[in-house]
Amino acid sequence: MQIGIDSFVANPKDPKTGIAPSGEARIRHLLEEIECADQSGIDIFGIGEHHRHDFADSAPAVILAAAAARTKRIRLTSAVTVLSAHDPVRVFQDFATLDLISQGRTEMIVGRGSFVDAYPLFGLDLRDYESLFTEKLGLLLKIRDNVTVNWSGRHRAPLTGQGVYPRPIQEPLPIWLGVGGTPESFVRAGTLGLPLMVAIIGGQPFRFRPLVDLYREAWRKAGHPEEKMRVGVHALGHLAETDDQAGEEFFPGYAQAFTEIGKERGWPPTTRAQFEAGRSPKGALLVGSAKTVAARVLSYSEELGGIDRMTFQMSVAALPHEQLMNATRILGTEVAPMVKAAVGK
Repeated sequence: MQIGIDSFVANPKDPKTGIAPSGEARIRHLLEEIECADQSGIDIFGIGEHHRHDFADSAPAVILAAAAARTKRIRLTSAVTVLSAHDPVRVFQDFATLDLISQGRTEMIVGRGSFVDAYPLFGLDLRDYESLFTEKLGLLLKIRDNVTVNWSGRHRAPLTGQGVYPRPIQEPLPIWLGVGGTPESFVRAGTLGLPLMVAIIGGQPFRFRPLVDLYREAWRKAGHPEEKMRVGVHALGHLAETDDQAGEEFFPGYAQAFTEIGKERGWPPTTRAQFEAGRSPKGALLVGSAKTVAARVLSYSEELGGIDRMTFQMSVAALPHEQLMNATRILGTEVAPMVKAAVGK
């Protein structure tokens, strides 16, 4: 099983001081965190994409290119690329170039994102939410598989045999489909033969098992090779030396972030009781000591019928840089070896 970290490069105000770090400081710290992940044995690092004041990840390919120049072995991915808002030709060119810079360590997770800020920013109509993604995903996959492309659609000028360059080292460039809780998205990933990345940020993970099974059923029905099927999970997490320490460090920023998001979506303020339920043995949060979190990762895999990748989203809680570095080291040097020893790979 691969163990990774996803960062949305959250840049909120510190819950105690009310001060947010500068953009320069946040990016500098992020690159140090990715270097630490590389040195600690973590398998993959992902950068999200948001177009909001409280995140500094609007250009993930640029950040990943900087990280590629400072790392040696860790794989680098988007988490996710908001494909609906972009030209698939340019997306492919960016990540193919990144693959060349990283010497074949690049992946891409594509999805529709959890916010809709990109739509008005890039002049898109939310009424086209489904058709934008469906069309652009089809074009991206066609570009991945063909140097020259003939294609036409609603949302972009046609391609009439033009070549799309550069080509990546990896053939094909790995593209995962990032999904939330929509059954159609799970079926789409299976039908297309794409690896699946499931975002589980709350509730009880076992409730996603029927959806993951839909993916597996669609995969087999489409006749894709069984050995290439991949299921990954993206979940919120944090590590410290003890369970109590991890909870005390993570809760203030977690509560602040989800309370603010809740104001936009009609949720009540996040409580400590909700947080403790979330990090219980059946909850979605991966917050605790190395031993506790390793056991929870293995439980996730059992509940979902086996997973191939678990990525930890730690940045959303406005943790200080030093705590993120410490959590990264624990994840790479303690949690990952325990998990891999237990699953035998």
